[in-house]
Amino acid sequence: MKYCKTNTYLKFDKSRMVNLEYSLNREILRTNRRGAYHCTTLVECNTRKQHGVLVMPVPRLDNSNHVLLSSFDETVIQHGADFNLGIHKYDGNNFSPMGHKYIREFNCDSLPLTIYRVGGVILSKEKMFSLKDNTIFIRYTLLDAHSPTTMRFKPFLAFREINELTSENSIADHGYKEVENGISMCMYTGYPDLYMQFSKEVKFVFDPNWYKGIEYQHDKNEGLPFKEDLYVPGYFELPISKGESIIFSASDVPANTKELSVLFEEGIKERTPRSSFYNCLKNSGHQFYFRPNKDDLYLLNGYPWGKVTAREQFMSLPGLTIGIERNDAFEQLMDTAVSTIDAYIKGEEIRGFLSDIGNADVFLWIIRSLKKFADVEKEQFYHKYASLVNRMVTFIQEGQHPNLNPLPNGLLSVDDRTNLPSWMHNPESLDNVKVHRTGCLVEINALWYDALMFNQEIAIHTENEKLEKKMGIIAELVKNSFLEVFLNDSGYLYDFVAGNYVDWSVRPNMLLAITTSYPLLNKRQSKSIIDIITKELLTPKGLRTLSPKSIGFRPRNEGSVSDRFYSSYNGSSWPWFLGAYLEAYLKVFQRSGYSFLDRVLIGVEEEMSNDGIGSLSCVYDGSIPYFGHGPISYAINVAGVLDALNLQKTFANEY
Repeated sequence: MKYCKTNTYLKFDKSRMVNLEYSLNREILRTNRRGAYHCTTLVECNTRKQHGVLVMPVPRLDNSNHVLLSSFDETVIQHGADFNLGIHKYDGNNFSPMGHKYIREFNCDSLPLTIYRVGGVILSKEKMFSLKDNTIFIRYTLLDAHSPTTMRFKPFLAFREINELTSENSIADHGYKEVENGISMCMYTGYPDLYMQFSKEVKFVFDPNWYKGIEYQHDKNEGLPFKEDLYVPGYFELPISKGESIIFSASDVPANTKELSVLFEEGIKERTPRSSFYNCLKNSGHQFYFRPNKDDLYLLNGYPWGKVTAREQFMSLPGLTIGIERNDAFEQLMDTAVSTIDAYIKGEEIRGFLSDIGNADVFLWIIRSLKKFADVEKEQFYHKYASLVNRMVTFIQEGQHPNLNPLPNGLLSVDDRTNLPSWMHNPESLDNVKVHRTGCLVEINALWYDALMFNQEIAIHTENEKLEKKMGIIAELVKNSFLEVFLNDSGYLYDFVAGNYVDWSVRPNMLLAITTSYPLLNKRQSKSIIDIITKELLTPKGLRTLSPKSIGFRPRNEGSVSDRFYSSYNGSSWPWFLGAYLEAYLKVFQRSGYSFLDRVLIGVEEEMSNDGIGSLSCVYDGSIPYFGHGPISYAINVAGVLDALNLQKTFANEY
């Protein structure tokens, strides 16, 4: 069996893989859509404390994820000579072993596939996460060999929360149990057993050691704790023949090892190849699905340290469901959320994962999502969600929402001292660098106008004349007030207005006033805004959060944690705005804007081979070199660019 080179969308050759400056800054991610994941760099040298072969939630301990199996080193043995394929970083920029030098090729169009060459040995390694449970499979295939070959496998165990670090200690349980073709271990009370098993009989040699001082380079660069000790209980050893495949599984449940090969092949059939820009983002979109039990479905906001947040869930909801032809998932997500929405309206205790549903703009993002669902599933929307929209609009309009204050002019005002009123606010723990946006925020009031008009449309459809008239009066008042308050003589919209204070900062939030479902601005006003945004905010990776001409502009996302958060909202670029930007651009320029749309997306497509392979990072520098930062896969960015790609497809079909 000979190894044949393949032409793939996401392929990295030997010259890139052996260059650690390149390969250590590119990461792969696989998930089971139930909260567990596998994440590491292309050469499998962990550079973040959140990296690991098997990382999973442990509900009995907390609501976070935990690294059980940190690394899994392979060694090829021929003629008594050992060739270790693993790689770890230690103090002084020392790497040991240096298995990356044996990598011939890596690609991840379907599964992460690494090809190693050691002398006459050619070995392939494929990794796949089960979609049914917390299990990762690794398939090794000996493609070529000219003499008897043995493989040795060494597990590096952590058993810790993803944001913590561990060190050698006397509390860890070093005991293990023999199970079918492998062993199980549990290092600390409260954790599940970790089952490590193979598809064929294997010998385990108990040889316990702590590997001390392993470093995580990315954390070190970010000024975070970065060094830990990992426990290695021993090693597995087995022979492998030319043409043979063996499968390793790591899980919190025991495997039927006779079924591992079948499970692996069946899992491949469920995967969509990452063979295009769209397919990469479609796969990435699926990874945010989080099903803590069989009845509920949520969206995580990012990886590798993401969680469920109401605002980001509903900002990304249409793109990650309707945008990838999963209207059924939209309904599952909304059905899960309805009880929490109603509990908040009734003033009842909030349970579940949407504890921040009371943040000022969340209801408005929910209504925006429901409008997009109604556009494609009208009958189902009116059957299930029409009354929900009215309940939320009424709750806000009658002044019952504690974080939204209706003013006499119909606009909504927020207080930035109360929770996090908009997406552009950093955590309260970093209040010293807080982006102060208070009073009437432009995006909140654009969304509010849309919500009122949508509720009027629902009233017309349900023949509720009283509600129709009421919503029409309020919406007209809001529209007139919006234009009077936000539109300035320079041809764009103030970012926020608080009493007599107006904020002249040029920010991308005003885009949402152009992309309302019901016209809020005329074409001339919209064109003026688009021209300014294109000139001052557009970058190859998205829109800057602040114009270079504005006070406080800081484009590079670097320095301390506080510095990075400040930059995120004062100059860094966010791809999620591209969906709204391109929608607004086509509204204004129509057919003549189509070729421009293509050019805008080229810079984002380049990111499929950077940072988190096949996905988009949280935030990018607002100036050259436009590097990505933060979580390597971020839901609202993936959703926003999927919106742009679908818009591109729709526009192409129409013209």
